[in-house]
Amino acid sequence: MAKRIFGKAFVLKDNIDTDQIIPAQYLMYLPTVPEELEKLGSFALSGLPESTYPHRYVEAGRSKTEYPVIIAGKNFGCGSSREHAPIALAAAGCKVIIARSYARIFFRNCIATGALYPYEIQEEIPKEIHTAQEVVVDLEQELLIIDDKVFALKPLGDAKAVIEAGGIFNYAKKSGMIPTKTH
Repeated sequence: MAKRIFGKAFVLKDNIDTDQIIPAQYLMYLPTVPEELEKLGSFALSGLPESTYPHRYVEAGRSKTEYPVIIAGKNFGCGSSREHAPIALAAAGCKVIIARSYARIFFRNCIATGALYPYEIQEEIPKEIHTAQEVVVDLEQELLIIDDKVFALKPLGDAKAVIEAGGIFNYAKKSGMIPTKTH
């Protein structure tokens, strides 16, 4: 596991719903098929209104984003309970989301799939942060670093081990909760 994630942040407002994260018309792509997973990722955050978000998360014609970190307001991932939402973001190249708060089902889907680190920031998100700004997320100390300012993230606790194992089923196998077949 990388101890730190370096890169550009994509900054979002409050109440980003799962239809904005991955619009319903792209749910036909199967995350279990590598080519379709890549295609799914290319549509991550394509439901955002262009009038509010002039930057695209994934540029047209590309399958990966230049923004490994998403910084969002309150209630990120609200709406329907689609597992595709964190999977699409991860397929696009997102590694971590830092939000003021999450919709419970989205937070749980991030952990269950092992797709992303869903951190909550313990302080108000700095007003001066903007899309394309370079940030550092220290996964070991659970900190967001912007320029010379350090912000505490709410610890993920035991959920962190599930994410690092690659999701709930991999965690259960690795920890012996699900017996593995021996031949």
